[in-house]
Amino acid sequence: MDLGINKKTALVMAGGGGLGGAIAHALSKEGCSVAVADVNLEAAESVAAAIRASGGTAGAMQWDLSRTEHHAERLGVLEKKFGPVDILINNSGGPRPASTDQVSDEQWRGYFDSMVLSLVSLTRPIAEGMKSRGWGRIITSTSSGVVAPIPNLAASNALRLALVGWSKSLAGEIARHGVTVNVTVPGRIATQRIVDLDHAKATAAGSTPEEVSANSIASIPIGRYGNPNEYADAITFLASARASYITGTVIRVDGGLISSI
Repeated sequence: MDLGINKKTALVMAGGGGLGGAIAHALSKEGCSVAVADVNLEAAESVAAAIRASGGTAGAMQWDLSRTEHHAERLGVLEKKFGPVDILINNSGGPRPASTDQVSDEQWRGYFDSMVLSLVSLTRPIAEGMKSRGWGRIITSTSSGVVAPIPNLAASNALRLALVGWSKSLAGEIARHGVTVNVTVPGRIATQRIVDLDHAKATAAGSTPEEVSANSIASIPIGRYGNPNEYADAITFLASARASYITGTVIRVDGGLISSI
């Protein structure tokens, strides 16, 4: 199947991580020129180098999402090298595990700036460019906590849900311009983030990471953690020309983990 995104320019935020890296590779395989952006330049460069080694087109950028004042400059550099952004993958790291009473007012403000405002600020000028060209894809990766809140991840549950409301609003505003806006929800995908969360849960419960992992897998109908490539494939389809009638929705990639309809 030709996904119709050959020669498109994609910006993948947090592209040096497990999910971001898989998404960058998947888009590259469809012919996209990929800007791999991450606060960790070394991680971004590693992903970009691997893409180029496999015959794709990619470049690495050091990009701290929390520094919204730098977005315009970074976008200028990107557009000079690859052209305007056609596909934006809003992906960011998550806060540390904590219950509601363990998150201070200062931390709430900091998390809001880094997890919500940063993406809203980044998306605004990119969306305007997409509208003017009559084509674009904006996909925001969140968490299963936006559907079924995850214990001890209070900040993530609350703030990622704000991104769902924002995405739905944006989708309705720009759909007639050929720009789709969707949210993806990963379940238990095998990345370093999941390893860290399993260790944190084990420590809090006086258990072991292996026991936590086994219990988690037992709750997933498919019977295993997901592969980052499986998540990336779903996002790549949403980014494609073939997904032109899908907008304003939330797509779960969770192996059946979330029990609600």
